[in-house]
Amino acid sequence: MSNKYRLFACLMTVLVAWTVHAQTSPGSMIDPDTYRGLAADHRAHEVGDTLTVVVTETATATASANTDAGGSVKLGANTQTHNGTHTYGLGLSGDDAGQGNTTRAGSLQAQLAVRVTAIEGDGMLRIHGAQTVAINGEKQQFVLTGLVRAEDISPDNTIRSNRISEANIQYTGNGDISTAQRHSILYRITRWLGLI
Repeated sequence: MSNKYRLFACLMTVLVAWTVHAQTSPGSMIDPDTYRGLAADHRAHEVGDTLTVVVTETATATASANTDAGGSVKLGANTQTHNGTHTYGLGLSGDDAGQGNTTRAGSLQAQLAVRVTAIEGDGMLRIHGAQTVAINGEKQQFVLTGLVRAEDISPDNTIRSNRISEANIQYTGNGDISTAQRHSILYRITRWLGLI
């Protein structure tokens, strides 16, 4: 055995002995109930643990409809007199065409630290997190709740939002900009009356 390996084995023995001693010694700085070694799995797994959710949500919806209708009615008559033959005709026709198209798209990208609030009977972790940011009188609030499987949490203690079951993601704003985007009461009344 080379000197490098012998030195490494000695250091590991001392480290293990120190850890065992620290865990069992009264007055130790290490709490044996919450201690997790350097090589332990540091992903969230119990109530109170935190993890980071990487929110990448995009939604696109498109609907279109085309309607074509046509019809015609023709009525004709012939008469004969000693002066000759006369032909009379009457016809009605109509065509109707309609087309509609609607598209809606939304996108949200963010990162939010959440906390494990409960562990369900099947082992899934219930998470909740909220963040509020106020800039120049505009208050933005981001709230996320849902259920997470422990095996979906990556080694760096993050999870993507599309891996969250029963996900409820709310992003709301309140302030001058949000107020300016709302329609005035006069606009809403005239719209309700069908005047505009």
